[in-house]
Amino acid sequence: MSKVSNRTKIATALVGALALASSNLVVADPLTDVQKADGKIHAEAAASQKTVDKYFDQAQDMLFEYSSVADERESLKAYNDYLASLVADQEATMKSIQDDINGVDRLRQGVVPLMFKMVEALDQFVALDLPFNTEIRKERVENLKSLLNTAEVTLAEKYRLILDAYNIEREYGRFLGIETGQLNIDGKEVLVDFLNLGRVGLYAQSLDQKSGWMYNEQTKSWDALDASYLRELTKGIRMARKQGAPDLFSLPIPAAEAAQ
Repeated sequence: MSKVSNRTKIATALVGALALASSNLVVADPLTDVQKADGKIHAEAAASQKTVDKYFDQAQDMLFEYSSVADERESLKAYNDYLASLVADQEATMKSIQDDINGVDRLRQGVVPLMFKMVEALDQFVALDLPFNTEIRKERVENLKSLLNTAEVTLAEKYRLILDAYNIEREYGRFLGIETGQLNIDGKEVLVDFLNLGRVGLYAQSLDQKSGWMYNEQTKSWDALDASYLRELTKGIRMARKQGAPDLFSLPIPAAEAAQ
């Protein structure tokens, strides 16, 4: 083989090697790009997953918060319904109280004139009744008259005191009363024991037990008792003072007035 031929072969081999090397370089560039693109895709996917996870967590937090708010709303609604029922009940109670107040005002308008009439009637009754405990009874009536014009005492208390006075007068008709005082007989003051048999009769006896009298409602004066009644009158006075055992005694009774 000639030298030319060998050189030619070597040159050809070098050209082929260079061509092959060039071919490898051309193939390597697209693969690198693919790898880079794949890496970028993975990186973006990871970033997107982080974003998705972030939004998911936020959605879960919002869902939990919504559930809490919904529960709180139901609780507040139940509480508001309860308060509304209380308010409705209070309004009904206030209306009832106001109706009672209005009724009291109307009642007061009727009660006040009635109380004045009751005190006036009591005053007339004491004046026309048998003259026993006269000073105490008249003083009680005068106190009631003053009380009616006193603003410091409530209406209810005034009415109660009037009823108490009526009850006292009622009790006078049921008991055997005794009182010591002076009796004017023929212009002379005599110290006597007054005995009243309820409102049936009123009697007087001198402290020496030698004289006795009976009150005459028709003449408004005192009539002398027969001496035969003095012992019975003394028995009645002792019983009224609880100085003797309960027993029967006999005294004359004033005749009833004829019906008008």
